[in-house]
Amino acid sequence: MSPTLGPEASTASRPPWIADNGDGTYRNPVLHADWSDPDAIRVGDDFYLVASSFHRVPGLPILHSRDLVNWTIIGHGLSRLEPEEVFRRPQPGCGVWAPAIRHHDDRFWIFYPDPDRGIFVVTATDPAGPWSRPHLLKSGRGLIDPCPLWDDDGSAYLVHAWAKSRAGFNNKLTCHRMSPLGTTLLDAGRQIIDGDALPGYRTLEGPKFYRRGGWYWIFAPAGGVATGWQSAFRSRHVFGPYEDRIVLAQGDTPVNGPHQGAWVSTASGQDWFLHFQDKGAYGRVVHLQPMRWGADGWPAIGTHTGDGPGEPVLCHPKPVPGTAAPVAPATGDDFTGPTLGPQWTWAANPRPGWWTLRPGQGLRLTCVPADDGTDDLRQLPNLLGQRLPAERFHATTTLRLTGATVGARAGLTVLGDSYAWIGLERTPQGIALVHRTAADGAPEADAAPPVPVPMLGEGTCAAVSVGVEVDRDGRCQFLASARLEPPRPIGPAFTATEGRWVGATLGLFATVPPTPGAAGAAEVGPFRVTAPPPVRDDVHHRAG
Repeated sequence: MSPTLGPEASTASRPPWIADNGDGTYRNPVLHADWSDPDAIRVGDDFYLVASSFHRVPGLPILHSRDLVNWTIIGHGLSRLEPEEVFRRPQPGCGVWAPAIRHHDDRFWIFYPDPDRGIFVVTATDPAGPWSRPHLLKSGRGLIDPCPLWDDDGSAYLVHAWAKSRAGFNNKLTCHRMSPLGTTLLDAGRQIIDGDALPGYRTLEGPKFYRRGGWYWIFAPAGGVATGWQSAFRSRHVFGPYEDRIVLAQGDTPVNGPHQGAWVSTASGQDWFLHFQDKGAYGRVVHLQPMRWGADGWPAIGTHTGDGPGEPVLCHPKPVPGTAAPVAPATGDDFTGPTLGPQWTWAANPRPGWWTLRPGQGLRLTCVPADDGTDDLRQLPNLLGQRLPAERFHATTTLRLTGATVGARAGLTVLGDSYAWIGLERTPQGIALVHRTAADGAPEADAAPPVPVPMLGEGTCAAVSVGVEVDRDGRCQFLASARLEPPRPIGPAFTATEGRWVGATLGLFATVPPTPGAAGAAEVGPFRVTAPPPVRDDVHHRAG
């Protein structure tokens, strides 16, 4: 079966986070998961959001909403990452950085950066796809956060920022003239905003280009991912000079670093701003702020208590009132459809044979030999993962190893710079239920004693239940039962950590040391992600 991930997945679980309060109001964040560096547009009555995806495959996730509060995943702009050979293995911190989405000339456009290669463009007539192959618009290292602008007279421009890790400098924005077809840049580019010349500015990046009221507007964040703010810049001329104003900051709220996102207007003419908040292991979650234009012509975002920048709201009336049932991006998967749910991504470009979906039998993950024999899940390309969907949730599934050779293992993991997993391993004595952790930069260690699992035949065992309860602050209590009973806590709690520019991953895997011939497979039952269960007292009981 092709490894391409499909647009739909069956799920029987209620999402663990719903932003729609059901009474005409919403709570922030509207997306409580790692939909990093969001950009959004409205086309008719529909809103579309794109986010960075870094090394995850497929890349450029695309979400849809009718009210800016309730979102679903409808597709991806990239089915694979290029160069193909480079992304055969995980490349943390690389790949797709902050994109911009626009609708122009009856087409959808996404401009995105690969900080090691340049700025690319993909287009589609339907945002759900198919999307074109990436076109390299500008090559070079350190080019990030591109955004186009098609002006009223038919001319086109592109603004972008710089990554110090590749270019050697940052805090500056560059603007190019661009061909209206978005295929070529027409000049060498000019620096239009120098953050080093602005008092207090550091790490100016993430620009979004707009036109309003005879002004050119650039909305751009500064100050760093976890501690920054949102600024607006305006000029009567596309190449400046630009005036600046800080328009959104944390203030007295718990929303740290509120910045980098999109100005969107509803069909009725109301203005809104989507931005992210960095929450460590949970990634960069997305907030929605009311926005209005002040009498002085500058945008006012969030709530205002004085003359300074706006502050984030935690609850607010919805942009588009309606009676539609509240929804959230998919999390659980029954594995009964023809494709995996759109929430799933691989840690690298997938290869044929990694997985199959079998009617009535669920997901089968092949135990793929590690290329270099490592047992480090951080280096595993065939790790199938999704974003942590909320601060608190409960994920469960069932696992069975079949035809497994010695060394084969499969499990459920929460993976960042450190990780933990629970699952099955084939040893010379049989198959055992194991729970292991790995600190940042360290090898795996047992977090609980192994528990033998009944064997059904050579290399095949009975199915076991595994799960994880995630609580605030990323506290993960892993669960298991070797008898297909409701899983019970096993081992001490593990605290999740973020990865390189991404939140932790909730994942599934099956692997084996290098071996000739067939190595076996893991059979995975329905994957349930729900609101957290009642608090347990028996957190140190061992699975049986």
